[in-house]
Formats: sequence, C-alpha cells, structure tokens
Amino acid sequence: MLSVAESKNIQSELIPKIATGFCGGMARTSGICGAVSGAVMAISIFYGRGLPNEPIDNCYVPVRILIGTFENKFGSSNCRELTGCDLGTEEGRKRFWETNMLERCRGYTEEATRLAMSIIEGKPQTEVVANG
Repeated sequence: MLSVAESKNIQSELIPKIATGFCGGMARTSGICGAVSGAVMAISIFYGRGLPNEPIDNCYVPVRILIGTFENKFGSSNCRELTGCDLGTEEGRKRFWETNMLERCRGYTEEATRLAMSIIEGKPQTEVVANG
C-alpha cells in the first residue's frame, strides 16, 4: 500500500501504520497474505466508496481481479500456504527464517504491488476473477 500511495503522491502518517497488523497473514494468524491485504487497501483508495450508501461493485471487481490473478500465479493468497510456515508458532517463525522465506515474501509484495498498480492505472495484466 505504501508503494502505491507514494507513486500517486499520496502521503499520510497513517501509512504504513494502518497496515502493520497485516504481516504474517494478519498478525501471524496465517490468514490472507499481508501483501495482498495491502494491495486491496491500495485499490480501495482509488475505487472504494466514500459513503455507506454508495455501490461496492466499483471496488469489488478490481479487488477480485487482484486476488484471482495473484492466486492464479502463486496458487494461493493464504500466508500459510504461500510460506509453508505457521507464523503463529515459534517453530513456524524459526522455519521462516531458516528457509529465507523473507525473500519469497518480498516477491509476493512486489507482485501484489505491481498488480495493484496495473489495476489502478486501468491496465490489468489479466482478467482472472476469484471464485465467490
């Protein structure tokens, strides 16, 4: 989210604070990848609704493209599945560092950022849409 915001000259002291809890699949719960969550927030800055009665599909469609494309490329958007580590455990965190998983996570972050930017700029690389 920070990279996308900065590329569009959006500055706020809240960024990256508001995304801190996303690491480790939401505070090490091994849920959705923090990079994907950040990309969803970045897309929402541009396509999200400003009032509760505004339509949501303007945002849901690009978010579904993001998630579907990411999952198509990596097989999942779930932290535990992407890393093979349960980051909620000491053993999982040890495995994460021993296997240099941080490099893989950087790749996920780079790709999520690239996908979000392409969607925001109106040039999505693919039209894969997540199920549901």
